[in-house]
Amino acid sequence: MDKKRILTGDRPTGKLHLGHYVGSLANRVRLQDEYECFFIIADLHMLTTRPEKEHIEALRENVREVALDYLSVGIDPAKSVIYLQSAVHAVYEMNLIFEMLVTLPRLVRLPSIKDMARAADLSDETLPFGLVGYPVLQAADILMPRAHLVPVGKDNEAHVEITREIARRFNYLYGEVFPIPEVMIGDVPSLVGTDGQAKMSKSLGNAIFLSDDAKTVRQKVFGMYTDPNRVRADIPGRVEGNPVFIYHDTFNPNKAEVEDLKERYRTGRVGDVEVKEKLAIALNNFLDPIRERRAKYEAQSGLVERIIYEGTMRANKEGDETLSLMKKAMGLSGVWNRISRRAREAIKREEQAHQQAGTS
Repeated sequence: MDKKRILTGDRPTGKLHLGHYVGSLANRVRLQDEYECFFIIADLHMLTTRPEKEHIEALRENVREVALDYLSVGIDPAKSVIYLQSAVHAVYEMNLIFEMLVTLPRLVRLPSIKDMARAADLSDETLPFGLVGYPVLQAADILMPRAHLVPVGKDNEAHVEITREIARRFNYLYGEVFPIPEVMIGDVPSLVGTDGQAKMSKSLGNAIFLSDDAKTVRQKVFGMYTDPNRVRADIPGRVEGNPVFIYHDTFNPNKAEVEDLKERYRTGRVGDVEVKEKLAIALNNFLDPIRERRAKYEAQSGLVERIIYEGTMRANKEGDETLSLMKKAMGLSGVWNRISRRAREAIKREEQAHQQAGTS
């Protein structure tokens, strides 16, 4: 491999939002010239909490929406591999092998597993084995292309550590097959939602989506929480921790304007309307080129599907190579090769015996 590799991706639960952008997407775009990038649409991970048929059927559209969001932010399919997790057959076998290299207590200690169980309203009696093993499947995803770097949000950092442990364990037992992947956290590890109460999330209804039109963005901005103690514009307000100013700091490139708004806000010389209006303008300026790229890809029938298909074929090739290296290191391929060779020899002898009996 000439370049080091990156693996990261998203579950196809629907369209992506600004939290995804600052948490991971911005890094993916920035690094795709420096690294060989594999971007996974992780539909198998959906089954851990949403195995019902209606959720699976919704994947058809959601997978396309995620791919469109990738393309719209500037991920270039000529440079990067966008692929569908469930169509890469090596991942299933790798997941099974990796399950033998990690203990159950190590997995259940992860706070994220408990958080996911609570979010899905699962008890100890209804907790699926697959949810407990979620980080092991992630390890198979990351190690399938033998990735060196994993750009993720802060909440997935502990999962990547499981991958590192599994890679080290495999290499120790069988020989050096995998690089030990490093974690890259986004410049803004998590983005507060428009409600100011939690990180941005589709399920909480506090998200601004990358595909939202300008009118929708403005409506969401004007519905954002600010300083709850500030009931009039002439009352000094709190800037620190204020969601509107968090967004200004993140998305408004006019730093002089932001500092002026902060100063006037602290001294009670600007109202929320002006602060939000300028934020809406900044956000829409940021999203305009993203919307334009999305419209370009949407307008070409079958193009998004072709990009996913070709990326998945490439991922399958890499997965087959990785699985072959694993089985060779473990000795598993030797077992099957010996059986199949001797079986073919026996079949050949039997065919030759039949031929000789027929000519006599």
